[in-house]
Amino acid sequence: MFKEKNLRMSNPVHLLATGFGSGLSSFAPGTMGSLAAIPFWFVLIALPNPFYIICLILSFGFGIYLCGRTAKEMGVDDPSCIVWDEFVGLWITLSLLPKEAHTPLWITVGFLLFRLFDIWKPFPIRVIDRHIRGGLGIMLDDVIAGFFAAMMLFLFHRFL
Repeated sequence: MFKEKNLRMSNPVHLLATGFGSGLSSFAPGTMGSLAAIPFWFVLIALPNPFYIICLILSFGFGIYLCGRTAKEMGVDDPSCIVWDEFVGLWITLSLLPKEAHTPLWITVGFLLFRLFDIWKPFPIRVIDRHIRGGLGIMLDDVIAGFFAAMMLFLFHRFL
């Protein structure tokens, strides 16, 4: 059913690493994973800020394990079907968005900024993407893209 070698959606680690299957899209799996992260973000924003930050940190650490293990079991360094890193990157992007800006417009701007930085990979994202392997490498480039996008989103919202 899946073209991805050794990927088992019955395995909870693989299910989470693929963003509940959103990364299995044949069209732009990273974008589909980022879109799939939005409903979960609505749950996260209901938490007080300290808990939101704790969830981000735990999601990053857990993601290192999820992504690393899934990639290893698939025998591929950074398979495109792994999108947990997109989930966390988008959650970071939207983390600085003030509550009054939790609107479709600003969520879309955040989504587009995150995708821009994730695809473009400006310095140091590209260096990390090329030189750090395993779960940490899979996660870290998207986390930094999320920070870049969060700063841009914050500045756009503040000054526009």
